Amino acid sequence: MTTATRLGPLTPIRDADFGYEQARHLLWRAGFGGSPEQIQTLSSWGPKRAVDHLLDVKEIAYDRPRADAFDRDIMQPPTRQQRAAIARARRERDEEVVARFRAERQDRQRRDRRQIRLIQRWWLTRMIETPRPLEEKMVLFWHGHFATSYRTIENSYHMYLQNQLFRKHALGNYGRLLHQIIRDPAMIAYLDNNDSRRNRPNENLAREIMELFSLGVGNYTEKDIKEGARALTGYTFVDDEFTFQSRNHDDGPKSILGRSGRMDGDDFVNAILARRACSRHMCRKLYKFFVAAVPDSSRQTDPEANSVIRSLASLFAARDYEIKPVLRKLFLSEHFYGPGVMNEQIKSPTELTVGAIRTLNVPPRDLSILLDAMDLMGQSVLFPPSVKGWDGGRSWINTSTLFVRQNTLSYLLTGKKPAGYDALANLEKYDPMPLLSPLARATPGADRDAAQVVDYLMRFTLGRTPPRARKSLLAFMAEHDNRVTPEIATGLLLLITAMPEYQLC
Repeated sequence: MTTATRLGPLTPIRDADFGYEQARHLLWRAGFGGSPEQIQTLSSWGPKRAVDHLLDVKEIAYDRPRADAFDRDIMQPPTRQQRAAIARARRERDEEVVARFRAERQDRQRRDRRQIRLIQRWWLTRMIETPRPLEEKMVLFWHGHFATSYRTIENSYHMYLQNQLFRKHALGNYGRLLHQIIRDPAMIAYLDNNDSRRNRPNENLAREIMELFSLGVGNYTEKDIKEGARALTGYTFVDDEFTFQSRNHDDGPKSILGRSGRMDGDDFVNAILARRACSRHMCRKLYKFFVAAVPDSSRQTDPEANSVIRSLASLFAARDYEIKPVLRKLFLSEHFYGPGVMNEQIKSPTELTVGAIRTLNVPPRDLSILLDAMDLMGQSVLFPPSVKGWDGGRSWINTSTLFVRQNTLSYLLTGKKPAGYDALANLEKYDPMPLLSPLARATPGADRDAAQVVDYLMRFTLGRTPPRARKSLLAFMAEHDNRVTPEIATGLLLLITAMPEYQLC
């Protein structure tokens, strides 16, 4: 890291240093951006009240998703009678009966694929509409951390249950979430623990829990994995419920991470939580998500970033893995608002899409089109590419995805698709003029001043005013006689959202 982009220390930011740019930065990183009014409000509150408002999600009324919001029975396992009937038909070579059961199974799979799409739409809507943006941002974090893909488990309701689990513990206690993840049907199926047997333990869940979900590479041994897999035998599910099958559990003595005894899954998790490497690994993951991309190895990380991660890890361990104190310390620090942090993180496809709708107040239009676009940009929610989740950072940007990003913003602003227009584009016509209302109130008549409008919009959308970009926007205004109409303001936003700087937050 160069001297010009050195990060600030983990000391609290002064009230006097928390202004419009810092409030905007906080809303983007701890959520999906904010409107001009929201930025001004948080700026006027100062850092402590602003951060606490975002963290104290339970103080903001919002309906909890219902367990019956989606059909839980589409992929329910066959009953004992159905299994017996299938077995009998196969023995008797009754192809008609076998074909009927196969057709019913295929129909269930088709219905389930339709339902996972509905769940994707539901979650995207929730991210767009929530008054608790940090809660949904943390659900997105946990989804990428405990990555589970519908493509592997093919049970939409289990993905919905897991999403609910992440929301329940979004800003709660990591230790309790880790205890629950070994009981989560989606995770158990994804990492094959339902196929684990006491005489033949499957190592997938034990390995990924230590390598990716808690400790990181180099902080456990192969023996710890084998012993951990034994501890997790018997951890499975029936239909939608976790089940501990004691007959299938290896109850023999084990030695894991320096602890010994007849350990089960909870003992395995407790052994992990007792290791210092756990808080360090998790704070590094939180740092990557909320602050800046850093290498997995501390040896290759900037010393100041390492110092911040170590301090957060100490706090995390001291507070028994409570998430809120760590995020509060981070969001109130000078480090979080340093020049090497602000406007330096590449927006994920979800952040780009949800953030544009929430900040620019554009109509969401067709959510199916947005989900398809997010997939083309590299992030299809509920379909992470592997157990590692998404790499993020620079992997989000290439010539193909940048083209889709620009098209997506154009679609949101105008309704124009790569081929034709959205059928509802005229009914859902975007009006950008309310974005300029704070400018008009602050300086009467300024909404008609081209330079002030350009500077205001750039500060709001980009967090900066790059001279070359400013020059091109002023030239666009001059071509239109410096008028400020809804069409011209939309044109300005089309130019701004196509800029490289708009990909950053």
